[in-house]
Amino acid sequence: MTRYLPILYVIFFSVFNLQAQDSKDYANSITLDELKDKLYTYSSDEFQGRETGKEGQKIAVEYLKNHYINNGIESLISDSYFQNVPLKNTKSPEVSMVVNGEKFTIYDDFIALSSNGENLNLNVRNVVFAKFGINDSLYNDYKGLKVKNKIVIALKGEPKDNEGNFIINKENKESKWSKRGQFTLKKDEAMKNGARAFLYVDESMLTRYSSWYKSRTDNPGRLALDVDNENSDIHGFLIGDKLAKEILKTKINSTISRKIKSKLIINLEQVEEKVNSENVAAIIKGEEFPEEYIIITAHLDHVGMSDGEIYNGADDDGSGTVAIMEIAEAFQQAVKDGYRPKRSVVFLHMTGEEKGLLGSEYYTNHDPLVPLENTVSNLNIDMIGRIDPNREEKNRNYIYLIGSDIISQDLHDVSEETAKEYSNIVLDYRYNDPKLKVYESGRYIENNYYYRSDHYNFAKNNIPIIFYFSGTHVDYHKPTDTADKIEYDLLQQRTKLIFHTAWELANRKERIKNK
Repeated sequence: MTRYLPILYVIFFSVFNLQAQDSKDYANSITLDELKDKLYTYSSDEFQGRETGKEGQKIAVEYLKNHYINNGIESLISDSYFQNVPLKNTKSPEVSMVVNGEKFTIYDDFIALSSNGENLNLNVRNVVFAKFGINDSLYNDYKGLKVKNKIVIALKGEPKDNEGNFIINKENKESKWSKRGQFTLKKDEAMKNGARAFLYVDESMLTRYSSWYKSRTDNPGRLALDVDNENSDIHGFLIGDKLAKEILKTKINSTISRKIKSKLIINLEQVEEKVNSENVAAIIKGEEFPEEYIIITAHLDHVGMSDGEIYNGADDDGSGTVAIMEIAEAFQQAVKDGYRPKRSVVFLHMTGEEKGLLGSEYYTNHDPLVPLENTVSNLNIDMIGRIDPNREEKNRNYIYLIGSDIISQDLHDVSEETAKEYSNIVLDYRYNDPKLKVYESGRYIENNYYYRSDHYNFAKNNIPIIFYFSGTHVDYHKPTDTADKIEYDLLQQRTKLIFHTAWELANRKERIKNK
């Protein structure tokens, strides 16, 4: 056998190099001109800003459907390519609030922030003060407190000890209960304990947002999924100091949890209408492991039109959309040449991302078209066509990667190795850790990008993800986000990198593992 080893080595490395060369060949089919041609079309005025549920979005999904039909890539949903996403449009509610006979004014004294989709008519004395509204392993405001079917009122922030240190972290460092999103966190805790409604006291937040919410009273409404979610939410209100003092009948910073004797009359009436929208899904089936799936996503929608101006969304997320289209073509060309991937590759265009990740939430939480447990990874592409003006490094040839090592170290390693083998793009992890603040425009801000695109709904289901992103810019969510401002050479190189990563994930001998 020994004398045949040189021949075997030649055969092995010839096959390996052929496969590697094939990958490069198909990546090279992703051309600058084709990306440019597709993006100029997809972000043109004809598509009317692609707002979810509107005519422009319907034009967009038909354009995507025809792309897959013309390239012979089959639908993941019978022959339609469309996954219907049921939505409802909730307009600004009519709300009144009376406490102890005194009428308070919406936007000046309170704002309705959340709803369970039903009208609310309360005339009660069932109010409970839950201090900071916290339930934590080291501190619990709900201990011994009965709040089921009652209204819970809670303060912003969290408690400190006599030395001024935060009790929960036991040092001078805020916990999650004081950070951005604490309203939702505390409202959800009230809901878990059976509360019927939640009042959150934050005078500074009311002052900051009242004019903005007031300006939205004539807006067309807020989209949400139209699905049966029992106890999915409760009515939540942001209230100011004046209203809080009338309810509590004592100092607002009181630390005594108790039942409140104040009488509250709250009336809230909502108007909802049904809205139809669609995700677009196509698939190239795998040869060896067809029941294992690599899902590549981008959102197909943008923010539409306002005051006669069209928000074309060339970068957000036209860039991600055309990247998927080109990646799909590259995989399909490989199939035609006899190189079908080992695993199935799904090309999934999401609706409603700009309205709150609605299309991906519906897919992962209500109607996954392929089993979540068989989903190997999600590669999500959202805004990869520009250069971040906040980026201090001089090298323009970069891409931000977010989340690659949070669920699977294997995914991160594959991504790194693929980039070294096939690309000279710098993988920048500036936004990778959602726990760390980032420096932008002269100040430190919360790094919440991990939660801001469709990959997050996959991550919540323990599916390894990579979010590909090149940063925001002055044209973000403005009519000036147009196709002429895209850096097409970078868009091409970034798209090739994502293709190579998807190719490697789809063709590995073993499926990547979670941590």
